[in-house]
Amino acid sequence: MGMSEWANYSIADMGLVVTGSTPSTKAKRFWDGEVPFYSPADFDGSILCTKTEKTVTEEALSFCRPIPVNAIMFTCIASVGKIAISSKCGVTNQQINSIIPFPDAFDYRFIYYILSYHRSIFENYAPQTTIPIINKGDFQKFSFIVPKDINEQRKIADILSTVDDVIEKTEAAIDKYQAIKAGMMQDLFTRGIDTQTGKMRPTFEEAPELYKKSELGWIPKGWNATEFKDACLEFINGGTPSTKNASNWVGNIPWITGADFLESFEVGFIRRHINEDALRYSSSHLIREGNILLVTRTGVGKLAIAPFDVAISQDITGIILDPNQCCVEFFYYYLQVLVEDFKKMNQGTSINGIIRSDLEATLILKPSLVEQKQIAAVLKALDDNLKSEQSNLSKYRDLKKGLMADLLTGKVRIK
Repeated sequence: MGMSEWANYSIADMGLVVTGSTPSTKAKRFWDGEVPFYSPADFDGSILCTKTEKTVTEEALSFCRPIPVNAIMFTCIASVGKIAISSKCGVTNQQINSIIPFPDAFDYRFIYYILSYHRSIFENYAPQTTIPIINKGDFQKFSFIVPKDINEQRKIADILSTVDDVIEKTEAAIDKYQAIKAGMMQDLFTRGIDTQTGKMRPTFEEAPELYKKSELGWIPKGWNATEFKDACLEFINGGTPSTKNASNWVGNIPWITGADFLESFEVGFIRRHINEDALRYSSSHLIREGNILLVTRTGVGKLAIAPFDVAISQDITGIILDPNQCCVEFFYYYLQVLVEDFKKMNQGTSINGIIRSDLEATLILKPSLVEQKQIAAVLKALDDNLKSEQSNLSKYRDLKKGLMADLLTGKVRIK
């Protein structure tokens, strides 16, 4: 098969283009009905838009430009390039141009994928003004090389849809594990684990005799509420070697700031390295692998376990826990629960960050070391599942990207 079986078609060749319109917001009879009112805010990255924030009534349809099911909705004002397929007959706002495909010649899913693949063309075309916009006339003129045979379009769409289904299921699994983890953290840091049975204790309401009152409320007997400093051997400050001396920044010691932490409570890509002299003659310090790193200045509340020996900037405090009474992994998870409290310490002060004395005096919960390890093991198992799914998701997205580049350009043909 040759590329002669592909041809150049404009969007106007592929289907009828309909610009959305909004029913009068003053007419209450037009709103809160059963008909979807699609807007770019409803497009969450899924192929089908199945839920809309607003709905309209059947009566409103006669005052708007309705679109059928399986119309390709493409945002041409503001969030240029956001795209989805309508799951029901409905109406869109004026930011959206919808393509109603000519059904005998063009597959609606294929149009969705070809526009998605070329999204950057639309983004770059839109004038870089306060509100980017592509008008309907210009939108209809965009053209692409596509298969003449609708069956080939369908086969390509089938392959990409299969990958998208796997991606959506993986995203759902990630959402599930995140919800389970959030719920487990709430339970484990209030009820803990019975070290004899390995199961969570009954709640306070179910078995009040298992709990005692503390400065942090009702906590399991055997737990202590204590100041953070009493669980630590040392809090270590960081610093920045002189940036005027270029030789400081030639070395093999990783040096990090608050900007190098990921939202997933990990250290990300290491951007800078220093040498032994830079470490020795500056206020930076080396935190050994396996200790907790807490951002206490710019980016307050980010944290991680040092993945290797790492030098820290003044944004970060190294927390050296007492191994005789503390499990690092337990406190790694427990401190995640306290992130919002740490952020509040940063508000309304003249100092940009958490004052050391406030950090040291923070009240924390401290179960027995055995129980800490059991709690950490449960959360780590959930984290491992979560990271596995996130890794899979990254692979599936890369696969889809490669398939789109091959299939939507004709580089690889489908028989």
